[in-house]
Amino acid sequence: MLELMTNTPRDYAWGSTTLLAELEGREPTGAPEAEVWFGDHPASPAVLADGTSLPERLAENSAGPLPYLLKLLAAGSPLSIQVHPSRAQAQAGWAREAGLALDAPERNYRDDNHKPELIVSLSERFEALCGLRPLDASRRYLASLGDAEGVRELRSLLDPVADVTDADILRRAIEHLLAGDAARIVSDVTDALATAASAEFADELAAARRIAAVYPGDPGIVVAMLMNLAVLGRGEAVYLRAGLLHAYLSGIGVEIMAASDNVLRGGLTPKRVDVPELLTLLDSTPGVVPVIHPRPLAGATGVDTYGPGVADFALAVARPDAGSGVIADMRVDGPAIVVATAGECAVELDGEHVLLAPGQAAIALGASGPLRIGGTGEAFVATPGESIDSAS
Repeated sequence: MLELMTNTPRDYAWGSTTLLAELEGREPTGAPEAEVWFGDHPASPAVLADGTSLPERLAENSAGPLPYLLKLLAAGSPLSIQVHPSRAQAQAGWAREAGLALDAPERNYRDDNHKPELIVSLSERFEALCGLRPLDASRRYLASLGDAEGVRELRSLLDPVADVTDADILRRAIEHLLAGDAARIVSDVTDALATAASAEFADELAAARRIAAVYPGDPGIVVAMLMNLAVLGRGEAVYLRAGLLHAYLSGIGVEIMAASDNVLRGGLTPKRVDVPELLTLLDSTPGVVPVIHPRPLAGATGVDTYGPGVADFALAVARPDAGSGVIADMRVDGPAIVVATAGECAVELDGEHVLLAPGQAAIALGASGPLRIGGTGEAFVATPGESIDSAS
């Protein structure tokens, strides 16, 4: 079964007013359009062509809930700094909060699942903060900010301490910034950004200035300056595991994640920041988060895969070429969602066909066989993890 499905863009304040419209080839609405969800998540389930919601269709086919959620994400301004729990942490947190209403403001856990996620850039430039930067590099970065009192105080938080690991130094610094009296640090660092210069950290300084302009006075400005800036080109990706601080800053991408709504925030937001719980989940080990490049799918034609080797989801990209007669093909086992991101894609499964323009999606239910994509475009294919294989 192969069916078209749609959804309404989420109008979060950080959403872009132009990027989704440009992808879909339509006029902007003038409102922020942040995310389009292609999945069965109850907060925003997709709708099929006949008006049936995706959860209803899954129930009709005894398919059960999807283990993943696929999105188009368009960031016009920085998102909040976030961290997601491991499955064990989510289960423990969900059990602790069993007596709270799901919409209780003090609730941290919306379900008992983990939320690893992967984002692939559709922009020529997509900026994200991913993980904590190695301390030596952060010390060089902060040296560009001058010598105001608050800047000196920030640098002192990162000074080496005998028998204390870099991870613990960073954890203590983040705790101080988010839970202590950090107003002078935030103020002086923000002022210093106006004139700071560094050839090594020019992109980081530019990003910090944009963040400070959107979230004036927020301690997350300084937390963000301790994080790695990843600049992705089109088709490049990052994988964000449990415990890893991250925030998307700008650009449009395809995002896939485990089916969960568990988010602990660490700044750049008017929403609640539960610092003790955030620190419980945080992996403060510094290090660069690698950029992922797609690799050819063995035995397939015109298909690359991003992995990332988790049970919840896998993501592949198909690039057929009608001019040369190349039809992308792969074998799928389990419910698959296809979203077109360029050109026109003709999707075929078990003799059924749908045409997808950029931004349009279809779901393949009861699929266990070759999925073929022709045309001149590009489409991403989401499936449960470890279920993508070459076509037979």
